[in-house]
Order: sequence, then C-alpha cells, then structure tokens
Amino acid sequence: MPEDSSAQPGAAALTRRFEDVAERTDWKFGIVKSDLTAVRLQIRNLDQKAGNLDAKVSSLTEEVRGLVGKINRYQAQIVELLTQFAG
Repeated sequence: MPEDSSAQPGAAALTRRFEDVAERTDWKFGIVKSDLTAVRLQIRNLDQKAGNLDAKVSSLTEEVRGLVGKINRYQAQIVELLTQFAG
C-alpha cells in the first residue's frame, strides 16, 4: 500500500512538536533534578548538624547532673556546718 503523501507534512509537524516538548521537558527535568540534589545535600547537612546537637545536649545533660550533685553536697555541708554552729 503506498504512503499517503498528504499525511507526511502533518507527521513531520507532529514529530517537531513532540521533539520540542521533549527538549523542554528534559531541560525542566534537569532543573528539578539539580534542585532535588541540592535539597538532598541540605538534608544531609541538617541531619549531621542535628546529630552533633544531640551529642552536645547529651554532654550538657551530664554536666548539669554533675553540677546538681555538687550543689546537693554543698547544701548538705552548709546544713551540717550551720547545725554545728547553732548546736
């Protein structure tokens, strides 16, 4: 069966339109992919910072517990000294 010569210009136009849309879509996809990569890097950076903060909070918690222990000992010594002084 011979090809329809009147359909060829329409097919060529559709092919060009498809290629134009594909090119624009590829370009936009590249931008989205680049932005996604940047977001992933930022998330990793924030995750690392959060991990560091977690370690710092744990360290500070231990320091505060140590200070509370010292305060309790000093209060006990003060009470004992005042008791001896008044007694």
